[in-house]
Amino acid sequence: MTSIKEQAAISRLLSFLQEWDNAGKGLRTQILTKFIETNEGKTGPELELEFSQGASLFLIRLTTWLRIIYMTGLDLEKLLRSIGIFLSAVSSNRYLIEFLEIGGVLTLLEILGLEKIKEEDKKESIKLLQIIANNGRKYKELICESYGVRAIAEFLAKSKSEETQEEVQILLEALVHGNPKYQNQVYKGLIALLPCGSPKAQQLAMQTLRTAQAIIGATHPSIVDCVLKVLGTMHLEVQYEAIELIKDLIHYDVRMPLLRGLVALLIPPLKETSKLQAKIFTDSSVLPITTQLPVFLQQAAAAKTIGILARNDLKLAEELLHMRVVHSLMTAMGNTDHSNSQRLASLTLEYFVQLFPLVEEHVRKAMGEELYQLFLSNAEILYTKIDSIQADILAANKVNITKALQLCEGTAASCLNFFMGPGDLNDVEYVTHFEKLRSESKE
Repeated sequence: MTSIKEQAAISRLLSFLQEWDNAGKGLRTQILTKFIETNEGKTGPELELEFSQGASLFLIRLTTWLRIIYMTGLDLEKLLRSIGIFLSAVSSNRYLIEFLEIGGVLTLLEILGLEKIKEEDKKESIKLLQIIANNGRKYKELICESYGVRAIAEFLAKSKSEETQEEVQILLEALVHGNPKYQNQVYKGLIALLPCGSPKAQQLAMQTLRTAQAIIGATHPSIVDCVLKVLGTMHLEVQYEAIELIKDLIHYDVRMPLLRGLVALLIPPLKETSKLQAKIFTDSSVLPITTQLPVFLQQAAAAKTIGILARNDLKLAEELLHMRVVHSLMTAMGNTDHSNSQRLASLTLEYFVQLFPLVEEHVRKAMGEELYQLFLSNAEILYTKIDSIQADILAANKVNITKALQLCEGTAASCLNFFMGPGDLNDVEYVTHFEKLRSESKE
């Protein structure tokens, strides 16, 4: 037999549930507000004590109401927060299972795609998905099996709130950790975000991609074109993340396509620049935006990235020489339509000239003594000192370091003496690597 105290507790529970069942939207909102204030942070056993071992009866009412009203666009924040109290409570796995059994994950994912639902409500939905994912591998797999990666990624791209987007990033990072079955799916979803129109989404996606890349240990070929296109951004924080990602990617099997892609960006396709010139002649309003043409932004960012990579890795700098990077940098220096391209290309070329005597010789010959001395005096502001004829000399240069390297005769050591100057011949690893580069360039 139950005691009088237990009977009173059961009576209070039944009365509370009856009040909820009979309440309209306004009264239910008040009940939820009081529930949140009273029970936030409680453990599973504490919730059971509060509800006389009948907490599941209230949870099922909350989840049922959620499934009924979520498509109407009504305010869901308090309802989702209340469900979150159950799901996040310590020692409450039974509540999580009960929520999932009635299709809780699908409901939360559908909320993300509904336009009529408020951003704040969607953020609460993301937080619930975080709680579910943090409960272990099988729950992460359940989210992914419910087409969750696509829904979450699309929401990240469309969200207008940076705070909400950061919550989405936390969820995606949770899904990529400890989820071997679907980590590649998350990885591809992050790559698919790179072309999106939201700078914040691009920034967060690349941050998460760096984490995913380290976990997966392999690359997808599509990442090369996607990350190179991001270099056309006007947002420096996005460009920074793109460069950081590229610095990681050069240690994987996409190293050569990535380096070739960077060098190619230094010389924009003629059709793109021709389109711009045609617009300038027909529409004077186009003139102010010429400095922000995406291909020129890519050109400047590529020059900057090449400089960063070359300074960090001598072997990589050698590989770039075989891709005619010197010719391409000089061409970018002659682009009078974009001064930042000129400045960054000049700074990067300065490093190659200082590092390789062979490069110095060819650059001096191609520029002529007067222009070369201007370049040496201050590479960063060279673009402010050159005239149109000198710019044309740079843009039309025929420098071919690759050809010079192929013509280099004798042993690898004697070639190195011409290539690097004396004093660097004791590095066996360097000599071996250089010999390999020469053999590859002849194939």
